[in-house]
Amino acid sequence: MTDEELPRSLVRPAEAYLDHLAVERGMSANTLGAYRRDVTRYLRWLVAEGVVEPQDVTRRHVTGFLQALGTGADGGHPLAPRSAARTIVAVRGMHRFWTLEHLTETDPAREVTPPRPARELPKAIRVDQVTALLEAVPTDTPAGLRDRALLEFLYATGARISEAVGLDVDDVVGAVRGPTGAGPDAGADPSGDRGEGDEESGPAVVRLFGKGSKERIVPLGSYAAAAIEAWLVRGRPALASQPGTGGPALFLNQRGGRLSRQSAWTILKKAAERAGIGTEVSPHTLRHSFATHLLEGGADVRVVQELLGHASVTTTQVYTLVTADTLREVYAAAHPRARA
Repeated sequence: MTDEELPRSLVRPAEAYLDHLAVERGMSANTLGAYRRDVTRYLRWLVAEGVVEPQDVTRRHVTGFLQALGTGADGGHPLAPRSAARTIVAVRGMHRFWTLEHLTETDPAREVTPPRPARELPKAIRVDQVTALLEAVPTDTPAGLRDRALLEFLYATGARISEAVGLDVDDVVGAVRGPTGAGPDAGADPSGDRGEGDEESGPAVVRLFGKGSKERIVPLGSYAAAAIEAWLVRGRPALASQPGTGGPALFLNQRGGRLSRQSAWTILKKAAERAGIGTEVSPHTLRHSFATHLLEGGADVRVVQELLGHASVTTTQVYTLVTADTLREVYAAAHPRARA
């Protein structure tokens, strides 16, 4: 906790909960940071309500906090139902932890259920829009080669942006090699440009580390493999040669350090603008498009689940609703008796 106004009697048990999530549950740094913000906001609410000890929290305090999240009555920004639900999940988890660790006798949050957000279908863009997006990136500079490789990689693997920027060079296995690689690929034109005669130079896969540091192996398509090889051969050495650099990160920034999530988002946004894509495009848009296009091409939903790194197939099945909507639209437009 960084808020010095919070009493240690609340901060210490909260820190114990966050340490439990990090060490025993293996929660990622990004998720842990979100939980920390949620818990800190909750502790501020408790202090404002006159609570300074965990055992003094009642269900009324928890439900009051839930209501305040939607209105901003606690002094924070009003949250949408989905964000409020995530915050209450963190709060419920903390109270459950306190009870199991005998810091409190009862769990006041046990019967408090988070709001059920409206089900939103993931937004995907069309295949031709993806192609325009990727081909809008110029590859005549080291940064351009990196940008093209990053975007090709995101669409080819469906990786989360945090997974992509967290990759090291050694996580890419197979046909992709650096400037010292031997064989015909090292001397071939590795521009990554699409052509009718492109052929696979061999199998290439990438090791992705998802939520909870769970590892999965995802194949790289020929376009992504070529783009990454172009980056490794012609682009990355220029950025990695700067003084004080040369780390293992696959994607480097202009100073030779690891590319950040924010920079990756900016790269995608600029490419979408150059391609003239009117809808808002985010790194998750490419992930959604990856899954949707696989299912439209006949892939089994459980295969897509494995590729995305979803723990439950239920999470993946939402993409089948997207393809079903597409089928309904095509039917309504094409069938002579679909409309009155």
